[in-house]
Amino acid sequence: MAVERTNRDIKSLIGQIADGEIMLPEIQRGYVWRASQVAKLVESLYLGYPAGTLLLWKTDEAAETRTAATGSGQGLPSVMPLYLLDGQQRLTSLYRVFKDHPAAQIVFNIETEAFQNQSNATLRSPKWVRVYDVIGPDADSFTLQMQLRSAGLSIDNAEIGRRLKALEAISQRDFHMEVLHGFGYEEVTQIFVRVNSGGRPLKTADLAMATLSARSPGFLKELEEESARWAEYGYRAVDTNFLIKAITLSLSISGKRTSSVSRLTTASRESVAEGWERVRRGLERVVPLLSEQLLVPNSALLSSVSVLHPLIVFYGRLPADARVDPEVEKGLLYWFLAASGSNRYGGATDSALTQDVNALDSDEPVRALLANLRLDEKGFRVTARDLAGRNIQSPYIMLSYLAAAHSGAEDWWAGGPISVVAEGTDKLQYSSLHPAAQLRNHRNKYSSAEINELANIVFVSPHTAKNMIGNRSPAEYIKEVQTGDLEAHAVPTDPGVLEADGFREFLVARRGLLAGRISALLERFRPSFIDAGDASSPRSEAPRRSLVLTGYGTGSRTLLLAEAQAGTQHWVGRIDTAELDAALDAAASGLDSDVTVAGETAPLAVDEDGITLPVGPFRLRGTADQWRLALKEAFSDALPAADCPERESQVWVGEAEDFLMADLGVQQT
Repeated sequence: MAVERTNRDIKSLIGQIADGEIMLPEIQRGYVWRASQVAKLVESLYLGYPAGTLLLWKTDEAAETRTAATGSGQGLPSVMPLYLLDGQQRLTSLYRVFKDHPAAQIVFNIETEAFQNQSNATLRSPKWVRVYDVIGPDADSFTLQMQLRSAGLSIDNAEIGRRLKALEAISQRDFHMEVLHGFGYEEVTQIFVRVNSGGRPLKTADLAMATLSARSPGFLKELEEESARWAEYGYRAVDTNFLIKAITLSLSISGKRTSSVSRLTTASRESVAEGWERVRRGLERVVPLLSEQLLVPNSALLSSVSVLHPLIVFYGRLPADARVDPEVEKGLLYWFLAASGSNRYGGATDSALTQDVNALDSDEPVRALLANLRLDEKGFRVTARDLAGRNIQSPYIMLSYLAAAHSGAEDWWAGGPISVVAEGTDKLQYSSLHPAAQLRNHRNKYSSAEINELANIVFVSPHTAKNMIGNRSPAEYIKEVQTGDLEAHAVPTDPGVLEADGFREFLVARRGLLAGRISALLERFRPSFIDAGDASSPRSEAPRRSLVLTGYGTGSRTLLLAEAQAGTQHWVGRIDTAELDAALDAAASGLDSDVTVAGETAPLAVDEDGITLPVGPFRLRGTADQWRLALKEAFSDALPAADCPERESQVWVGEAEDFLMADLGVQQT
C-alpha cells in the first residue's frame, strides 16, 4: 500500500472528469454546495489562496459508483479511473462553472473584483462579466475588453486586461493530490469516514451510509431508488437519510435507546437487510393510509418528516397482508395529527423518536403513543387562542389545510379539490385573503406578523391569487365565490371584517372558524377512550414566552432586531444580519459558525435536528428552510433603519430555554 503525492491543474482535472477518468465511489454523499459557496471558491482561486488537497483512490477492484452532479454524462475511460474520496464539492463546483452549468452562473465585477451568482441586477450592469465567458473554450478576450473599455469603468484599460488575465489563469491553478494505491474497499471507506469527520462534518447518516455501502456494494443505489419512488407520490422528504434513520428504528429493542444511526455500523448485514424489508413494508402501508384517509397529498405539509417513523415501524412489523383493527388505525391517525400539531419532533428528535418507537411495544400502542404526548385522557385540542400569532411556519398549517380538504374545499378559479403544492414541487401554494398591498401603510398600522398570520391564509392556486384576489379586498371578490366554498375554507362573511379597516376583527373571526374546522377534523379520528372534553375550558397558566424578529433596512443597510419575553423579563438584542446570512450558507454544508447577537459572539450550531442559535433567553431552533423563511418574512416589509430602537442590546445572563422557529411571533401563556 502506498500514497502517491502529485499536482494537477484545474483544466486537466475537469478533462479527466468529463472523460470518466475521475469518478465518485458509492460511499460519497450528494452534491450540496450553494451558489454563494461556488462563488467564494472561484474568488479564492482568483486571489491565489490555497485550494486544498484532493484525496483519490486507485484500484483494480470494480467499485460501485454514483453519478456526479455535473449536469452532463461522463465518457468511458480508456484507463482505470481514479475514485474521488475528498474534494467532491470543490471539483463538481468547478466543473459546473467551466461547463456553463445553469446553476453555476458565477459572475465577476471587473471594477470591485467581487464574485457572486448571476442575478437580474448583474445582467443589467456592464460591469459584471460571466466567469464562463472568460475561461470557456469560446472565450473572446479581445471583444470582451473592448466592451468593458466602453462601460465607463473607474479603472484604466491596462487594469481591465490584468484582471481578465488573472481570472483566465484560474484554469492553470494546481490542486495538490494524494492518490491511495493498494487499499481495499472497506479500508478506503474507513479513510473516507475519518477524512470527512475531521474536515467538513458528515452527518451521522452519511457515515453509516458509507459503512453500509462498503459492506454491501449497491445498497445505496437501492435506497436512492426507493427514495425516487416515493418522490413520485409527492413524498420527497423520504430521502436516503430518512431511510437510513428508518432502518435504524426498525432494529429497535424495547427499553433501549436505538435512534442513533451509528448503531447501523455495528449491526450485522442480515439484521440490516431485515430492517430494510420492514421499512419498505411500512412505507407501502403508511403513505397510502395518509394520502387516502387523511388526505395528506405529500410531505411538504409535514412540520417534521420524523412523524412518519413510528407509523413505518408499526406497519413494518406486520406481515404485508395483515389486517389492522379500524379503531387502532383511527387512533394512529389521531396520534399523527396530534404529534404534528403539537410539533412533537420540533426539538430533541432522537429522544422523542426513542420514546415513541418503544411505545409501540406496548399491548395498547395507540394509548402509549398518546401518553407520550400526555393526551391519553384529555385528547388534543386547538382553540382560536392557539392560532393567534401563528404563521406559515406553524405546525397548525397542516391541520388548517386538512380541515379545508375534509370540508370539501375547492379552488375558486379552477374548481376541483384544493392542492397544497404546485404540481412537481414542494412549495406550498396559498394566498392572503386580505392582500398585503391593502394592509401595509394602513392607518391602523398593521404589523408584518398580523399580515402574515395563518388566519389570513387560504389554500388556493396562484391563478386564484392572481386572477380573482389580486389586490382587491375580500369585500370585492367574495361575491364571486360560492357560499358553500367560503364555509369550507372557513372564511368569515360579516361585511364589517371584509374591508382593510376591519382586518383585526377579521383575524379574530377567522381564528374561531378555523379552530372549529380543525376540531371537527380531530373529532373524526378521536379514539373512543379519549374524552372529547370541552375545547373552551380554561387552561392552566404558564410563563409568558414569545420571540419576535423585526427587519429594518435602508438600501444595503439591514438590521435585525429580536425581542423576547420570558416570564416577567423582557429582552431586546440586535443580530448581525450579514453574519447570520453567511452562517446559514455555511450551515448548508454542515459547518458551525459564530454570529454576533446583542454585541456578543454566539455559536450557530448544526446537527441532524436543525440549526440552533442562542438569542437572549432562548435557544432558537429550526430547519434551514425555516430560518430562511423567517428572515424573508422579517425583511418582506422592513421598517426604515432610522426607526430601529437605539437602546443598547442586553446580554442575557440566565439559563436559555429551547424555542422553536414555528413559535416565532407567538405569545404563549
